[in-house]
Amino acid sequence: MKIWIDADACPRVIKEIVFRASERLRIPVCLVANKNLAKHATNLVESIVVGEGFDVADDYIADHAAPEDLVITADIPLAARIVAIGGVALDPRGELYTEENVGERLSMRDLMMELREGGLVQGGPSQFSLTDRQRFASSLDRLLTRLIRDKRPVS
Repeated sequence: MKIWIDADACPRVIKEIVFRASERLRIPVCLVANKNLAKHATNLVESIVVGEGFDVADDYIADHAAPEDLVITADIPLAARIVAIGGVALDPRGELYTEENVGERLSMRDLMMELREGGLVQGGPSQFSLTDRQRFASSLDRLLTRLIRDKRPVS
């Protein structure tokens, strides 16, 4: 089992929560981004720098993640790809992507993008909050416990 982080837009506090869980449970973490990331003191954390371009990091994660891995991403199309292969994806705000909800989230994302492009809606997601951080930490803990106990993907 490995934890993959779509690292370009993932909040630092979320990465730190994942690093602590990785150390505690001895689970390797792979950060994927299209820019250099800070070095880490542990050999459990690996950083992969991919080329510039739209969805290059997402493509790398989707091509290399296995169904028993966990992917941390706010990118709904990437989450949909992971769920489609039977993998597990978790939003940095602590919401698990599932076969039941990922299609709806993709549709809502596309609708909001069209509304923004048409000037009918402005802005993006709300500011990342303490509640989001707490919800993520709790969700991650429950999910890792289940994945380790069951030794199989959660859907």
